[in-house]
Amino acid sequence: MTAHLDTFVRDRLPPPAQCPTYRYDRPELQFPSQVNLVEELLDKAEAKGFADRPLLRSARITLSYAEVRERVDRIARVLVDDLGLVPGNRVLLRGGNSIGLALAWLAVVKAGLIAVATMPLLRARELGDIIDKAQPAAALCDIRLLDELEEARKTRPVLRAVLPFNAPNEPGSMAVRSAAKPGDFTACRTDADDIAMLAFTSGTTGKPKAAAHSHRDVLAACECWPRHVLRATPEDIVVGSPPLAFTFGLGGMLVFPMWAGASVWFPEAPYTPESLVRTIGEVGATICYTAPTFYRQMAPFAREHGVGKLRLCVSAGEGLPDATRQLWKEASGIEMTDGIGATEMFHIFISSPPEDVRRGAIGRVVPGYEARVVDEDGRELPRGSIGKLAVVGPTGCRYLEDARQANYVKDGWNYPGDAFMQDEDGYFIYQARADDMIISAGYNIAGPEVEDVLLRHPAVAECAVIGKPDEERGMIVKAYCVLRPGHEARPELVKALQDHVKASIAPYKYPRELEFVASLPRTETGKLQRFRLRQP
Repeated sequence: MTAHLDTFVRDRLPPPAQCPTYRYDRPELQFPSQVNLVEELLDKAEAKGFADRPLLRSARITLSYAEVRERVDRIARVLVDDLGLVPGNRVLLRGGNSIGLALAWLAVVKAGLIAVATMPLLRARELGDIIDKAQPAAALCDIRLLDELEEARKTRPVLRAVLPFNAPNEPGSMAVRSAAKPGDFTACRTDADDIAMLAFTSGTTGKPKAAAHSHRDVLAACECWPRHVLRATPEDIVVGSPPLAFTFGLGGMLVFPMWAGASVWFPEAPYTPESLVRTIGEVGATICYTAPTFYRQMAPFAREHGVGKLRLCVSAGEGLPDATRQLWKEASGIEMTDGIGATEMFHIFISSPPEDVRRGAIGRVVPGYEARVVDEDGRELPRGSIGKLAVVGPTGCRYLEDARQANYVKDGWNYPGDAFMQDEDGYFIYQARADDMIISAGYNIAGPEVEDVLLRHPAVAECAVIGKPDEERGMIVKAYCVLRPGHEARPELVKALQDHVKASIAPYKYPRELEFVASLPRTETGKLQRFRLRQP
Protein backbone atom coordinates (compact mmCIF):
# COMPACT_ATOMS: atom_id res chain seq x y z
CA MET A 1 0.00 0.00 0.00
CA THR A 2 1.21 3.50 -0.78
CA ALA A 3 -0.15 6.99 -0.26
CA HIS A 4 1.78 8.25 -3.28
CA LEU A 5 -0.46 9.21 -6.17
CA ASP A 6 2.66 10.13 -8.14
CA THR A 7 4.65 6.89 -8.34
CA PHE A 8 7.61 8.29 -10.30
CA VAL A 9 10.12 7.43 -7.54
CA ARG A 10 8.59 4.11 -6.55
CA ASP A 11 8.64 3.00 -10.19
CA ARG A 12 12.36 3.78 -10.44
CA LEU A 13 13.64 2.06 -7.32
CA PRO A 14 15.96 -0.93 -7.78
CA PRO A 15 14.43 -4.35 -8.42
CA PRO A 16 14.09 -6.53 -5.29
CA ALA A 17 17.16 -8.61 -6.19
CA GLN A 18 19.33 -5.48 -6.04
CA CYS A 19 17.83 -4.02 -2.85
CA PRO A 20 19.59 -4.22 0.51
CA THR A 21 18.47 -6.54 3.26
CA TYR A 22 16.69 -4.59 6.01
CA ARG A 23 16.94 -5.76 9.61
CA TYR A 24 14.49 -4.61 12.27
CA ASP A 25 15.46 -7.11 14.97
CA ARG A 26 15.45 -4.72 17.94
CA PRO A 27 12.32 -3.66 19.87
CA GLU A 28 12.88 0.05 19.12
CA LEU A 29 12.91 -0.69 15.37
CA GLN A 30 9.32 -1.93 15.21
CA PHE A 31 7.15 0.61 13.35
CA PRO A 32 3.52 0.49 12.19
CA SER A 33 2.87 -0.17 8.51
CA GLN A 34 1.58 3.39 8.15
CA VAL A 35 3.78 6.14 9.58
CA ASN A 36 4.70 9.71 8.69
CA LEU A 37 8.04 10.68 10.19
CA VAL A 38 7.11 14.35 10.73
CA GLU A 39 3.91 13.36 12.48
CA GLU A 40 5.98 11.10 14.75
CA LEU A 41 8.64 13.69 15.54
CA LEU A 42 6.61 16.91 15.53
CA ASP A 43 2.88 16.28 15.94
CA LYS A 44 3.43 13.82 18.78
CA ALA A 45 5.82 16.17 20.60
CA GLU A 46 2.94 17.46 22.72
CA ALA A 47 2.17 13.98 24.05
CA LYS A 48 5.85 13.66 24.99
CA GLY A 49 5.76 16.93 26.92
CA PHE A 50 7.81 18.89 24.37
CA ALA A 51 5.11 21.25 23.01
CA ASP A 52 6.31 24.36 24.84
CA ARG A 53 10.01 23.54 24.66
CA PRO A 54 12.17 25.42 22.14
CA LEU A 55 12.94 23.62 18.88
CA LEU A 56 14.29 26.09 16.30
CA ARG A 57 16.43 28.99 17.49
CA SER A 58 18.21 31.94 15.89
CA ALA A 59 19.31 35.41 16.93
CA ARG A 60 16.00 36.73 15.58
CA ILE A 61 13.44 34.23 16.87
CA THR A 62 12.89 31.07 18.92
CA LEU A 63 10.08 28.69 17.98
CA SER A 64 8.67 26.03 20.29
CA TYR A 65 7.63 22.59 19.06
CA ALA A 66 3.99 23.76 19.01
CA GLU A 67 4.87 26.91 17.06
CA VAL A 68 6.94 24.94 14.56
CA ARG A 69 4.03 22.56 14.05
CA GLU A 70 1.65 25.44 13.29
CA ARG A 71 4.06 27.00 10.78
CA VAL A 72 4.77 23.66 9.13
CA ASP A 73 1.03 23.03 8.76
CA ARG A 74 0.52 26.42 7.09
CA ILE A 75 3.32 25.75 4.61
CA ALA A 76 1.94 22.27 3.88
CA ARG A 77 -1.39 23.86 3.01
CA VAL A 78 0.33 26.17 0.52
CA LEU A 79 1.98 23.18 -1.12
CA VAL A 80 -1.25 21.22 -1.41
CA ASP A 81 -3.91 23.93 -1.82
CA ASP A 82 -2.06 26.62 -3.79
CA LEU A 83 0.43 24.57 -5.81
CA GLY A 84 -1.81 21.52 -6.23
CA LEU A 85 0.95 19.08 -5.27
CA VAL A 86 0.00 15.48 -4.56
CA PRO A 87 1.74 12.77 -2.50
CA GLY A 88 4.80 11.47 -4.29
CA ASN A 89 5.59 14.74 -6.10
CA ARG A 90 9.17 15.89 -5.62
CA VAL A 91 9.96 19.31 -4.17
CA LEU A 92 13.45 20.77 -4.60
CA LEU A 93 14.76 22.70 -1.58
CA ARG A 94 17.56 25.25 -1.94
CA GLY A 95 19.06 27.25 0.89
CA GLY A 96 21.68 27.43 3.58
CA ASN A 97 20.92 26.23 7.10
CA SER A 98 18.11 28.35 8.50
CA ILE A 99 14.80 28.10 10.30
CA GLY A 100 13.12 28.76 6.94
CA LEU A 101 14.75 25.74 5.30
CA ALA A 102 13.98 23.50 8.29
CA LEU A 103 10.29 24.48 8.20
CA ALA A 104 10.15 23.89 4.45
CA TRP A 105 11.69 20.41 4.70
CA LEU A 106 9.30 19.36 7.46
CA ALA A 107 6.27 20.66 5.56
CA VAL A 108 7.20 18.84 2.36
CA VAL A 109 7.60 15.50 4.12
CA LYS A 110 4.50 15.93 6.29
CA ALA A 111 2.42 16.50 3.15
CA GLY A 112 3.57 13.16 1.73
CA LEU A 113 5.79 14.85 -0.85
CA ILE A 114 9.43 13.90 -1.43
CA ALA A 115 12.08 16.37 -0.26
CA VAL A 116 15.05 16.95 -2.60
CA ALA A 117 17.44 19.17 -0.64
CA THR A 118 20.35 20.73 -2.53
CA MET A 119 23.58 22.40 -1.49
CA PRO A 120 23.38 26.21 -1.50
CA LEU A 121 26.67 26.55 -3.42
CA LEU A 122 25.51 24.55 -6.44
CA ARG A 123 25.45 26.34 -9.79
CA ALA A 124 22.80 26.19 -12.51
CA ARG A 125 24.51 23.35 -14.33
CA GLU A 126 24.59 21.14 -11.22
CA LEU A 127 21.03 22.06 -10.26
CA GLY A 128 19.96 21.15 -13.78
CA ASP A 129 21.39 17.65 -13.39
CA ILE A 130 19.40 17.20 -10.18
CA ILE A 131 16.19 18.52 -11.77
CA ASP A 132 16.67 16.16 -14.72
CA LYS A 133 17.08 13.21 -12.36
CA ALA A 134 14.39 13.96 -9.74
CA GLN A 135 11.82 15.74 -11.94
CA PRO A 136 10.56 18.04 -9.16
CA ALA A 137 7.24 19.77 -9.71
CA ALA A 138 8.08 22.70 -7.43
CA ALA A 139 10.96 24.30 -5.58
CA LEU A 140 11.23 26.23 -2.33
CA CYS A 141 14.27 28.48 -2.51
CA ASP A 142 15.94 31.02 -0.24
CA ILE A 143 15.28 34.36 -1.92
CA ARG A 144 19.01 35.12 -1.90
CA LEU A 145 19.75 32.05 -4.04
CA LEU A 146 17.14 32.33 -6.76
CA ASP A 147 19.38 33.33 -9.68
CA GLU A 148 21.11 30.00 -10.34
CA LEU A 149 17.86 28.06 -9.87
CA GLU A 150 15.99 30.30 -12.31
CA GLU A 151 18.82 29.82 -14.81
CA ALA A 152 18.55 26.02 -14.46
CA ARG A 153 14.78 26.22 -14.77
CA LYS A 154 14.76 28.03 -18.15
CA THR A 155 14.97 24.81 -20.17
CA ARG A 156 13.18 22.56 -17.69
CA PRO A 157 9.39 23.15 -17.71
CA VAL A 158 8.86 20.22 -15.32
CA LEU A 159 9.69 22.66 -12.49
CA ARG A 160 6.35 24.46 -12.55
CA ALA A 161 6.63 26.69 -9.48
CA VAL A 162 9.40 28.30 -7.45
CA LEU A 163 8.46 29.92 -4.14
CA PRO A 164 10.99 31.97 -2.18
CA PHE A 165 11.39 31.64 1.57
CA ASN A 166 13.30 33.80 4.07
CA ALA A 167 11.37 36.60 2.38
CA PRO A 168 8.78 37.72 4.98
CA ASN A 169 7.37 40.65 3.01
CA GLU A 170 7.88 39.53 -0.58
CA PRO A 171 4.57 39.20 -2.49
CA GLY A 172 3.91 35.57 -3.31
CA SER A 173 6.60 34.30 -0.96
CA MET A 174 6.16 31.27 1.26
CA ALA A 175 5.77 33.49 4.33
CA VAL A 176 3.07 35.68 2.79
CA ARG A 177 1.14 32.76 1.36
CA SER A 178 1.33 30.63 4.50
CA ALA A 179 0.27 33.49 6.79
CA ALA A 180 -3.18 33.34 5.22
CA LYS A 181 -3.59 29.60 5.83
CA PRO A 182 -4.99 27.78 8.86
CA GLY A 183 -2.46 25.84 10.93
CA ASP A 184 -4.26 22.51 11.19
CA PHE A 185 -2.90 20.31 8.40
CA THR A 186 -3.36 16.56 8.89
CA ALA A 187 -0.23 14.58 8.07
CA CYS A 188 -0.44 12.46 4.93
CA ARG A 189 -1.14 8.81 5.79
CA THR A 190 2.08 7.56 4.24
CA ASP A 191 3.09 3.94 4.16
CA ALA A 192 6.21 3.37 6.25
CA ASP A 193 8.07 2.44 3.06
CA ASP A 194 6.91 5.45 1.05
CA ILE A 195 9.94 7.54 0.07
CA ALA A 196 10.31 10.72 2.12
CA MET A 197 13.49 12.16 0.60
CA LEU A 198 16.05 11.90 -2.18
CA ALA A 199 19.61 12.63 -1.03
CA PHE A 200 21.95 13.45 -3.89
CA THR A 201 25.55 12.33 -3.90
CA SER A 202 27.88 12.78 -6.85
CA GLY A 203 29.96 9.62 -6.53
CA THR A 204 33.29 9.41 -8.31
CA THR A 205 31.98 10.09 -11.81
CA GLY A 206 30.38 13.46 -11.16
CA LYS A 207 27.03 12.16 -12.40
CA PRO A 208 24.58 12.70 -9.53
CA LYS A 209 23.11 9.69 -7.75
CA ALA A 210 19.89 9.99 -5.78
CA ALA A 211 19.67 7.85 -2.66
CA ALA A 212 16.05 7.25 -1.68
CA HIS A 213 15.07 7.04 1.98
CA SER A 214 11.63 6.16 3.32
CA HIS A 215 9.79 7.42 6.39
CA ARG A 216 10.77 4.16 8.12
CA ASP A 217 14.44 4.66 7.17
CA VAL A 218 14.70 8.05 8.85
CA LEU A 219 12.86 6.94 11.99
CA ALA A 220 15.00 3.79 12.18
CA ALA A 221 18.14 5.95 11.98
CA CYS A 222 16.81 7.93 14.96
CA GLU A 223 16.58 4.73 16.99
CA CYS A 224 20.17 3.63 16.35
CA TRP A 225 23.11 6.05 16.63
CA PRO A 226 21.22 8.83 18.49
CA ARG A 227 19.78 6.39 21.02
CA HIS A 228 22.86 4.29 21.69
CA VAL A 229 25.80 6.64 21.07
CA LEU A 230 24.76 10.31 21.05
CA ARG A 231 22.18 10.05 23.87
CA ALA A 232 20.96 13.64 23.57
CA THR A 233 18.40 15.05 26.04
CA PRO A 234 15.65 17.69 25.86
CA GLU A 235 18.03 20.11 27.57
CA ASP A 236 20.53 20.02 24.71
CA ILE A 237 21.13 22.90 22.32
CA VAL A 238 22.70 21.79 19.03
CA VAL A 239 24.97 23.83 16.75
CA GLY A 240 27.06 22.87 13.76
CA SER A 241 28.16 23.51 10.20
CA PRO A 242 26.95 20.51 8.11
CA PRO A 243 24.31 21.59 5.57
CA LEU A 244 20.80 20.19 5.89
CA ALA A 245 21.27 19.06 2.28
CA PHE A 246 23.76 16.46 3.59
CA THR A 247 22.24 13.57 5.50
CA PHE A 248 24.95 14.18 8.16
CA GLY A 249 23.51 17.66 8.64
CA LEU A 250 19.86 16.68 8.25
CA GLY A 251 20.17 14.09 10.99
CA GLY A 252 22.40 16.04 13.34
CA MET A 253 20.89 19.47 12.82
CA LEU A 254 17.17 18.65 12.61
CA VAL A 255 15.83 15.11 12.78
CA PHE A 256 17.87 13.74 15.70
CA PRO A 257 17.32 16.79 17.96
CA MET A 258 13.56 16.49 17.33
CA TRP A 259 13.67 12.81 18.29
CA ALA A 260 15.30 13.78 21.60
CA GLY A 261 13.13 16.85 22.28
CA ALA A 262 16.20 19.08 21.99
CA SER A 263 16.64 22.37 20.09
CA VAL A 264 18.84 23.63 17.25
CA TRP A 265 20.52 27.01 16.77
CA PHE A 266 20.75 28.31 13.20
CA PRO A 267 23.17 31.17 12.44
CA GLU A 268 22.40 34.25 10.37
CA ALA A 269 25.48 33.61 8.17
CA PRO A 270 27.68 30.56 7.50
CA TYR A 271 30.04 29.78 10.37
CA THR A 272 33.72 30.54 10.45
CA PRO A 273 35.80 28.56 12.97
CA GLU A 274 35.89 31.58 15.29
CA SER A 275 32.19 32.42 14.97
CA LEU A 276 31.21 28.81 15.73
CA VAL A 277 33.29 28.82 18.92
CA ARG A 278 31.81 32.19 19.93
CA THR A 279 28.27 30.95 19.19
CA ILE A 280 28.83 27.88 21.37
CA GLY A 281 29.56 30.12 24.33
CA GLU A 282 26.93 32.76 23.62
CA VAL A 283 23.95 30.42 23.17
CA GLY A 284 24.98 27.75 25.70
CA ALA A 285 25.32 25.04 23.06
CA THR A 286 25.91 21.53 24.39
CA ILE A 287 26.31 19.50 21.15
CA CYS A 288 28.38 20.45 18.11
CA TYR A 289 28.56 18.81 14.66
CA THR A 290 31.28 19.61 12.15
CA ALA A 291 34.11 18.08 10.11
CA PRO A 292 37.63 17.38 11.45
CA THR A 293 39.10 20.25 9.44
CA PHE A 294 36.77 22.70 11.17
CA TYR A 295 37.58 21.36 14.64
CA ARG A 296 41.27 21.80 13.89
CA GLN A 297 40.68 25.41 12.86
CA MET A 298 38.44 25.99 15.91
CA ALA A 299 41.05 24.78 18.41
CA PRO A 300 42.95 28.08 18.92
CA PHE A 301 39.67 29.94 19.42
CA ALA A 302 38.48 27.29 21.90
CA ARG A 303 41.65 27.90 23.91
CA GLU A 304 41.08 31.63 23.79
CA HIS A 305 37.34 31.83 24.45
CA GLY A 306 36.50 28.47 26.08
CA VAL A 307 33.61 26.23 25.02
CA GLY A 308 31.02 27.06 27.66
CA LYS A 309 28.56 24.24 28.31
CA LEU A 310 29.64 22.13 25.32
CA ARG A 311 29.72 18.42 26.20
CA LEU A 312 29.49 16.47 22.92
CA CYS A 313 31.48 17.06 19.74
CA VAL A 314 30.56 14.91 16.75
CA SER A 315 33.00 14.52 13.86
CA ALA A 316 32.09 12.96 10.53
CA GLY A 317 32.21 13.68 6.82
CA GLU A 318 35.90 12.74 6.43
CA GLY A 319 38.55 10.76 8.26
CA LEU A 320 39.45 12.08 11.73
CA PRO A 321 43.24 12.16 12.20
CA ASP A 322 44.30 11.28 15.73
CA ALA A 323 46.36 14.48 15.79
CA THR A 324 43.18 16.49 15.27
CA ARG A 325 41.36 14.51 17.98
CA GLN A 326 44.15 15.22 20.47
CA LEU A 327 44.44 18.89 19.44
CA TRP A 328 40.73 19.44 20.05
CA LYS A 329 40.77 17.51 23.32
CA GLU A 330 43.68 19.62 24.57
CA ALA A 331 41.92 22.85 23.55
CA SER A 332 38.40 21.99 24.76
CA GLY A 333 38.75 19.15 27.24
CA ILE A 334 36.24 17.12 25.21
CA GLU A 335 36.82 13.67 23.69
CA MET A 336 35.41 13.77 20.19
CA THR A 337 32.69 11.36 19.02
CA ASP A 338 33.83 10.05 15.65
CA GLY A 339 31.62 8.19 13.23
CA ILE A 340 31.36 6.86 9.72
CA GLY A 341 28.12 6.92 7.80
CA ALA A 342 27.01 7.33 4.22
CA THR A 343 24.38 9.24 2.30
CA GLU A 344 23.20 5.85 1.03
CA MET A 345 22.71 4.60 4.62
CA PHE A 346 21.33 7.96 5.82
CA HIS A 347 23.67 8.39 8.79
CA ILE A 348 26.31 6.92 11.10
CA PHE A 349 26.61 3.15 11.51
CA ILE A 350 30.08 2.84 13.12
CA SER A 351 30.91 5.02 16.13
CA SER A 352 31.68 4.98 19.84
CA PRO A 353 30.63 7.27 22.69
CA PRO A 354 33.44 9.29 24.33
CA GLU A 355 33.92 6.80 27.17
CA ASP A 356 34.60 3.95 24.70
CA VAL A 357 36.96 5.75 22.33
CA ARG A 358 40.05 3.86 21.18
CA ARG A 359 42.81 5.95 19.62
CA GLY A 360 43.23 5.35 15.91
CA ALA A 361 39.80 3.69 15.54
CA ILE A 362 36.48 5.17 14.45
CA GLY A 363 34.56 2.94 16.83
CA ARG A 364 32.42 -0.17 16.94
CA VAL A 365 29.30 -1.02 15.01
CA VAL A 366 26.21 0.89 16.17
CA PRO A 367 23.45 -1.31 17.71
CA GLY A 368 20.94 -2.14 15.00
CA TYR A 369 23.65 -2.63 12.36
CA GLU A 370 26.13 -5.37 11.51
CA ALA A 371 29.44 -4.59 9.82
CA ARG A 372 32.17 -6.82 8.44
CA VAL A 373 35.52 -6.52 6.71
CA VAL A 374 35.33 -8.77 3.66
CA ASP A 375 37.35 -9.91 0.64
CA GLU A 376 36.48 -9.39 -3.02
CA ASP A 377 33.98 -12.26 -2.85
CA GLY A 378 32.18 -10.97 0.23
CA ARG A 379 33.74 -13.46 2.65
CA GLU A 380 34.53 -12.11 6.09
CA LEU A 381 38.26 -11.74 6.72
CA PRO A 382 40.06 -12.60 9.96
CA ARG A 383 40.43 -9.78 12.48
CA GLY A 384 43.44 -7.62 11.71
CA SER A 385 43.05 -8.04 7.94
CA ILE A 386 42.42 -5.13 5.58
CA GLY A 387 39.45 -5.44 3.27
CA LYS A 388 36.25 -3.83 2.10
CA LEU A 389 33.61 -2.66 4.56
CA ALA A 390 30.19 -4.30 4.24
CA VAL A 391 27.19 -3.16 6.31
CA VAL A 392 23.61 -4.28 6.86
CA GLY A 393 20.92 -2.88 9.16
CA PRO A 394 17.59 -1.01 9.25
CA THR A 395 18.71 1.44 6.52
CA GLY A 396 20.34 0.77 3.17
CA CYS A 397 21.10 1.98 -0.32
CA ARG A 398 18.40 2.36 -2.93
CA TYR A 399 19.48 4.55 -5.83
CA LEU A 400 16.92 6.11 -8.10
CA GLU A 401 17.25 4.37 -11.49
CA ASP A 402 21.03 3.98 -11.45
CA ALA A 403 23.21 1.12 -12.71
CA ARG A 404 25.64 1.82 -9.86
CA GLN A 405 23.17 0.16 -7.48
CA ALA A 406 24.72 -3.21 -8.36
CA ASN A 407 28.11 -1.99 -7.13
CA TYR A 408 26.82 -0.68 -3.81
CA VAL A 409 24.55 -3.56 -2.78
CA LYS A 410 25.70 -7.18 -3.12
CA ASP A 411 23.80 -10.13 -1.65
CA GLY A 412 21.82 -7.71 0.50
CA TRP A 413 24.92 -6.05 2.03
CA ASN A 414 25.85 -2.40 1.51
CA TYR A 415 29.39 -1.58 0.36
CA PRO A 416 30.14 2.09 1.16
CA GLY A 417 33.45 1.97 -0.74
CA ASP A 418 35.88 2.14 2.19
CA ALA A 419 38.80 -0.07 3.15
CA PHE A 420 38.90 -1.00 6.86
CA MET A 421 40.54 -3.26 9.41
CA GLN A 422 38.70 -4.62 12.47
CA ASP A 423 40.66 -5.43 15.62
CA GLU A 424 40.05 -8.24 18.09
CA ASP A 425 37.76 -6.06 20.24
CA GLY A 426 35.51 -5.12 17.34
CA TYR A 427 36.87 -1.62 16.72
CA PHE A 428 36.97 -0.54 13.07
CA ILE A 429 40.10 1.25 11.84
CA TYR A 430 39.75 3.28 8.67
CA GLN A 431 42.35 2.70 5.94
CA ALA A 432 41.31 4.60 2.79
CA ARG A 433 38.60 5.29 0.25
CA ALA A 434 38.23 2.45 -2.16
CA ASP A 435 37.39 4.80 -5.04
CA ASP A 436 38.57 8.11 -6.46
CA MET A 437 36.38 10.38 -4.34
CA ILE A 438 38.15 13.47 -3.04
CA ILE A 439 37.00 14.38 0.46
CA SER A 440 38.17 17.90 1.29
CA ALA A 441 37.13 19.63 4.52
CA GLY A 442 34.04 17.39 4.68
CA TYR A 443 32.94 18.00 1.06
CA ASN A 444 32.75 15.16 -1.46
CA ILE A 445 34.29 16.21 -4.76
CA ALA A 446 34.36 14.06 -7.89
CA GLY A 447 37.57 14.51 -9.86
CA PRO A 448 36.00 13.80 -13.28
CA GLU A 449 33.50 16.62 -12.75
CA VAL A 450 36.30 19.14 -12.16
CA GLU A 451 38.19 17.75 -15.17
CA ASP A 452 35.14 18.30 -17.34
CA VAL A 453 35.00 21.96 -16.35
CA LEU A 454 38.72 22.53 -16.90
CA LEU A 455 38.51 20.97 -20.35
CA ARG A 456 35.94 23.60 -21.29
CA HIS A 457 38.59 26.30 -20.96
CA PRO A 458 40.26 27.15 -24.29
CA ALA A 459 43.76 26.86 -22.81
CA VAL A 460 43.41 23.24 -21.63
CA ALA A 461 44.10 20.30 -23.92
CA GLU A 462 44.11 17.51 -21.35
CA CYS A 463 43.77 17.37 -17.57
CA ALA A 464 43.58 15.01 -14.62
CA VAL A 465 42.31 15.77 -11.13
CA ILE A 466 43.26 13.90 -7.97
CA GLY A 467 43.02 14.33 -4.22
CA LYS A 468 46.29 15.32 -2.60
CA PRO A 469 46.78 14.66 1.15
CA ASP A 470 46.69 17.88 3.15
CA GLU A 471 47.21 18.35 6.88
CA GLU A 472 44.59 21.06 7.27
CA ARG A 473 41.80 19.90 4.93
CA GLY A 474 42.39 16.15 4.82
CA MET A 475 42.71 16.36 1.04
CA ILE A 476 42.82 19.14 -1.52
CA VAL A 477 41.90 19.11 -5.19
CA LYS A 478 44.99 19.08 -7.40
CA ALA A 479 44.82 19.41 -11.17
CA TYR A 480 47.43 18.45 -13.77
CA CYS A 481 46.91 20.31 -17.05
CA VAL A 482 48.38 19.92 -20.52
CA LEU A 483 48.06 23.24 -22.36
CA ARG A 484 47.04 23.86 -25.95
CA PRO A 485 49.61 25.41 -28.29
CA GLY A 486 49.85 29.16 -27.90
CA HIS A 487 49.25 29.16 -24.13
CA GLU A 488 52.02 29.59 -21.60
CA ALA A 489 52.29 28.09 -18.12
CA ARG A 490 52.11 31.29 -16.08
CA PRO A 491 50.76 32.16 -12.61
CA GLU A 492 48.09 34.31 -14.26
CA LEU A 493 46.75 31.26 -16.08
CA VAL A 494 46.60 29.24 -12.84
CA LYS A 495 44.33 31.87 -11.33
CA ALA A 496 42.27 32.11 -14.52
CA LEU A 497 41.63 28.35 -14.50
CA GLN A 498 40.76 28.36 -10.79
CA ASP A 499 38.30 31.22 -11.34
CA HIS A 500 36.83 29.35 -14.32
CA VAL A 501 36.05 26.35 -12.12
CA LYS A 502 34.60 28.52 -9.34
CA ALA A 503 32.27 30.21 -11.84
CA SER A 504 31.10 26.92 -13.38
CA ILE A 505 30.46 24.63 -10.40
CA ALA A 506 30.37 24.92 -6.60
CA PRO A 507 33.42 27.01 -5.60
CA TYR A 508 34.66 24.49 -3.02
CA LYS A 509 35.49 22.12 -5.89
CA TYR A 510 38.17 24.33 -7.45
CA PRO A 511 41.77 22.99 -7.65
CA ARG A 512 43.80 24.57 -4.88
CA GLU A 513 46.92 23.33 -6.63
CA LEU A 514 47.37 23.32 -10.39
CA GLU A 515 50.42 21.96 -12.16
CA PHE A 516 51.20 22.26 -15.87
CA VAL A 517 52.71 19.11 -17.41
CA ALA A 518 53.82 18.10 -20.90
CA SER A 519 51.76 14.89 -20.86
CA LEU A 520 49.61 12.68 -18.62
CA PRO A 521 50.37 9.05 -17.75
CA ARG A 522 48.18 6.74 -19.78
CA THR A 523 47.98 3.05 -20.68
CA GLU A 524 48.63 1.82 -24.21
CA THR A 525 44.90 2.00 -24.82
CA GLY A 526 44.81 5.64 -23.70
CA LYS A 527 43.29 5.12 -20.26
CA LEU A 528 44.40 7.71 -17.69
CA GLN A 529 46.49 6.30 -14.83
CA ARG A 530 45.51 8.50 -11.90
CA PHE A 531 47.33 6.29 -9.46
CA ARG A 532 50.65 7.35 -10.98
CA LEU A 533 49.80 11.00 -10.31
CA ARG A 534 49.17 10.15 -6.64
CA GLN A 535 52.62 8.63 -6.22
CA PRO A 536 55.17 10.95 -4.55
